[in-house]
Amino acid sequence: MYIDSHCHINFPDLAVRMPEILAKMAENKVTHALCVSVDLPDFPQVLALAEQYPHIFASVGVHPDYEDTPEPTVEQLVELSNHPKIVAIGETGLDYYRLEGDLEWQRARFRNHIRASRITKKPLIIHTRAASADTIRILQEEGAGTDQGGVAGVMHCFTESLEVAQAAIAMGFYISFSGIVTFKSARDLQAVARVVPLERMLIETDSPYLAPVPFRGRTNEPGYVMHVAEYIATLKDVPLAEVARQTSANFFELFQFARQ
Repeated sequence: MYIDSHCHINFPDLAVRMPEILAKMAENKVTHALCVSVDLPDFPQVLALAEQYPHIFASVGVHPDYEDTPEPTVEQLVELSNHPKIVAIGETGLDYYRLEGDLEWQRARFRNHIRASRITKKPLIIHTRAASADTIRILQEEGAGTDQGGVAGVMHCFTESLEVAQAAIAMGFYISFSGIVTFKSARDLQAVARVVPLERMLIETDSPYLAPVPFRGRTNEPGYVMHVAEYIATLKDVPLAEVARQTSANFFELFQFARQ
């Protein structure tokens, strides 16, 4: 079986095709998916999907790219996460690629998510782009990670260096690979995937974005996560069944609330 550890099936282009999306998951043996929140106004849609389908889980959080959106407080995140189908806090983190200027608001938002994670004991879903040094620094300053007695999480849609991956793993985090790892241009990322232990790895689609080869350029969906697993199996020269088994076990090890 496969698990899509990060998708956005509440987004309009997927939500209108939900029966088809779920059928493709079943056809490709994708048994569970985590629908990830990106802002508070749309959070009810994310939660509704998780409540409707037993094999769909959800998170609560505000993406660092969303500048003009209600700012989440620690108290709000804690309250909204108090639901059995909410298994994580995020996605959160830092993104210096798309936004410029004074980004202290982004760092403050990130800290609020980490603090909510520590209170709720629910893991973090981390987005980082062109900001890896500050991301690791703030995680350490806020006591995230099992090495500091906090709750760990996942570095989602990972595209950073091996050094960043190793720093995150040392804190107890998992590294999640998306369809990007299948791209011909992603040689550096493929080298990282060869080294990251399978025991610390998750797979995802980040759908509707970043469809893996052979579907690159199309709308992505959870059913395609098997192609990420297939590519990783080839990279690491291990049986596909082992990638499927271990990444699924890793999902439930990290997202403990999904076991309930």
